[in-house]
Amino acid sequence: MWYNNILETIGNTPLVKLNKLTKDIEATVLAKIETTNPGNSIKDRMAIKMIADAEKSGKLKPGGTIIEGTSGNTGMGLAIAAVIKGYKCIFTTTDKQSKEKVDALKAFGAEVIVCPTDVEPEDPRSYYSVSTRLEKETPNSWKPNQYDNLSNSAAHYEQTGPEIWEQTEGKITHLVVGVGTGGTISGAGKYLKEKNPNIKLWGIDTYGSVFKKYKETGIMDEKEIYPYITEGIGEDFLPKNVNFDLIDRFEKVTDKDAALMTREIARKEGIFAGNSAGAAIAGLLQLKEHLKPEDVVVVIFHDHGTRYMGKMYNDDWLRERGFLEDEKLTAKSILSKREPQEMVTIDSEKTVLEAINTMKALYISQIPVTQKGMVVGRVTESDILTALLENPSIKSSKVSTIQTASFPFVDLNTSIDKISGLINKENSAVLVEDSNGKIEIITQYDIIGAISY
Repeated sequence: MWYNNILETIGNTPLVKLNKLTKDIEATVLAKIETTNPGNSIKDRMAIKMIADAEKSGKLKPGGTIIEGTSGNTGMGLAIAAVIKGYKCIFTTTDKQSKEKVDALKAFGAEVIVCPTDVEPEDPRSYYSVSTRLEKETPNSWKPNQYDNLSNSAAHYEQTGPEIWEQTEGKITHLVVGVGTGGTISGAGKYLKEKNPNIKLWGIDTYGSVFKKYKETGIMDEKEIYPYITEGIGEDFLPKNVNFDLIDRFEKVTDKDAALMTREIARKEGIFAGNSAGAAIAGLLQLKEHLKPEDVVVVIFHDHGTRYMGKMYNDDWLRERGFLEDEKLTAKSILSKREPQEMVTIDSEKTVLEAINTMKALYISQIPVTQKGMVVGRVTESDILTALLENPSIKSSKVSTIQTASFPFVDLNTSIDKISGLINKENSAVLVEDSNGKIEIITQYDIIGAISY
C-alpha cells in the first residue's frame, strides 16, 4: 500500500501509555503522539482542513498566496500543503519563537517575517496585524486566521476526537490539552462529550495568558497579560475556536515548570516532545488529586522536540533564565570560589602611559576601559605594544585612541563550558554583573582555580 501524496498520511497518530512521569497518578495516562504527522505536529490536521474548506468556498484560488500569523506549527502544515497544491506562503511570527521553527518554515519555501512579541495584538507591528495588512496588499491571497477560523476545531471534531474515542474503546474520562487557538480541545472535546457528557476537558494555560481568569470570572482582564516564554499555549485575546462552555477548567503552569517537564518527557518516557507537552504534563500533575484509579486520561503531545533544541533542550538557555541549577560550574560559582577582589579599570580619558603604569604596578595584562562608569572597551599589553611600535609618542594620547571592543558579558547562570568557549586568543576574559550590580571580571586563571577548588 502507498499514499498518493504526503497529505494522506496526516492523522491516525498513536496513543502511548506514560509510566515513569505519572507514577504518582493513580489513573491511566495516555499520550496522543501528534509528532508522527508529516509536519511533526497536530496542526497538520487543521491546516489541511482550513485549506480544503477555503478551496470549496472559493476564498483560496489556484496559484494563490497563503498568509498567516503562526508560531510555526500551523505554518508547517500550511507550507507542506502549499507545496503539494501549488500555493505560495508568507508567515508572520513572533521573536519569542525558536529559530528551529522559523528555519523549518523556510525549508519549505515559505517567506517568514519575525515581529515583536511584547506589543498589543492591535499594534501595527504585531504578527496578527502584519499578516492582516499583507493579505490586503497581496493580490490573490487568503489568510486562514487559525484563531477564529472554525475549520480549525472542525478538523479535530472530525479526526482527533473520533481517533481518541476509538483508541481508548470509549474509556476516556479526561482530555488534557495545552490551549492556544483552542481548536484541539474544543473540536475533539465536542465530539467526545457528545459520546459521553461526563468526560472532563482540562485546558492548560500559562501565566501571562487570559484564558483561566476569563473561564472563571467572564472577565477579559488586561492586567493578566504579560510576556511569557512557554510556546504554543495561552493568548492575550479570546480566539473564537476556544469554546469556554465546553472546557471544564483551566490550569496555569509556570514557564519554568513547563520547560523542565518538557525535558523530563524525553528523559523518562523516551518521547521527544515540544514545550506544550511539558506544560500539559506539569498541569496534569498539579491536578492529580482530582483523578481516580479507574480514570483514563489522554494528554495531547502537540509537536516535536527538534523545534526547541535552542531553548528547552539547551542547558545554557535554561540557566540564563534561572530555570536550571545543577552541579556544573557557572559564572556565579566561579566568583564564589575565589577571593573577593576589586576589578581594576581605567577611564577612556586617561593617557596610554597611565594605563601602562597601572598594568605594571598591578602585574596585570589587560584592563577594562570605562566611560562615565560604564565598561566600553578594553586595553591589553598587545594593544599597547602594537600602538607604541607604530607611534612611540602615543603614550600621551587618550586610552580611547587604542582601546578595542569590550570583553564579552555573560550572565551569572552561564555555564563554565560557555565561558571557556568565549575565552580565547581574542578574548582573555569575560565580564559578569553580580547580584549587587557590581561588574566582575573572570579570567582563564579564575576558571582553573574554580575547577581545582
